[in-house]
Amino acid sequence: MIRRLKTVSAFKWLQPGLRIKRWVFLSLYGLLIILITAPRLGSEKIWFLKILIYLVIALGVGFLFIGVIKLILSILALFFPHKDKSVDAIVKRRLLERGPKIVAVGGGTGLSVLLQGLKEYTSNITAIVTVADDGGSSGRLRKQFDILPPGDIRNCLVALADAEKLMRDLFQFRFKEDSEFAGHNFGNLFITVMTQLTGDFDRAIKESSKVLAIRGHVIPSTLEKISLGAEYKDGSVVIGEADIPKRKIPIRKVFLKSLENVPLNPTPEVIKVINDAEAIILGPGSLYTSIIPNLLVSHITEAIVNSSARRFYICNAMTQPGETDGFSVADHIKVLIEHSNPNILQYCLANNEPIDDGLIAKYKQECSSPVVIDRDRIRSMGYRVIEHDLLTVDGYVRHDAKKLARLILENIK
Repeated sequence: MIRRLKTVSAFKWLQPGLRIKRWVFLSLYGLLIILITAPRLGSEKIWFLKILIYLVIALGVGFLFIGVIKLILSILALFFPHKDKSVDAIVKRRLLERGPKIVAVGGGTGLSVLLQGLKEYTSNITAIVTVADDGGSSGRLRKQFDILPPGDIRNCLVALADAEKLMRDLFQFRFKEDSEFAGHNFGNLFITVMTQLTGDFDRAIKESSKVLAIRGHVIPSTLEKISLGAEYKDGSVVIGEADIPKRKIPIRKVFLKSLENVPLNPTPEVIKVINDAEAIILGPGSLYTSIIPNLLVSHITEAIVNSSARRFYICNAMTQPGETDGFSVADHIKVLIEHSNPNILQYCLANNEPIDDGLIAKYKQECSSPVVIDRDRIRSMGYRVIEHDLLTVDGYVRHDAKKLARLILENIK
């Protein structure tokens, strides 16, 4: 009975539409020509008939070769739709699969920039993303549908996407202000609908990952519904990630608050990928609202500290109004370890490329300034500072994805 079922399943591969049957038959036809013609080669004495047999055998080999190659490509097309199946593309995918296991922790646009660079060196990437966002499109969807915020998740999915550019643009498409969906991203809506269909935010992310054919994985740091709170140095407290920078008062500490009064456990895969990692990267991104919230989830800091991976912190190039006003690199590190553990990092990556005076003046109007590298203080804290040109300038000061990834890979090796 089992053998009969296996036979039936095998014949399903020959059903119309798979583009497999034609190449199977072409291969068999070529093999049949070789088997019928080859035995006559040794017994044939007439020279022109021998040449004819050689030609027929060559034709059979050609049919067999073409059939086998086309059959392999047709099977690859079934398992890897919409992907380049050239030899160069297959070799590249194999090399990426052997790349280092890297875990990147954070949120916001900073993390997505890093992922864009890393995916060119390895497909063994896991992004651990904060789910404390409650502003903009994510905040509206979070309140209306009682789901975790999809915005930072969406940015990371698109950053790791191996899909066509049109699909990536579709996920980042933002509806115009004169629309009923004003301010929403299509990707946010897609993840929201997928969550409603599957009943599971984590599964919705996995299904969205398949649509975008991402290199690596994106995991929320926790699946619990949380809010981020801040206690300021004047003793006042604010709850809500979007409101924290608005007070313009120095922050003493941030904390997570469960909205359902349950333990804030990490997503099941988080601890495993941290334990398996060869490198763990914190940032770049907002110190208080993107990076630290992940470290406040139970067991994540402990797992990172106990990991054998090399641990990097990528410091922002500019201070952030309402969060890190006047901060140096060492100040960023000090806040980071106060919220986690002194062993949370080993290396700090910081930009040492001078920023144009015109840009500095522009940022000064927004109460932002370049982050100073106080290298002696960093070393006295027990950390190694890696200084490099890390920026791309296009009217704004941004980290360059390629420069970041290249520097990290060099230091992993």
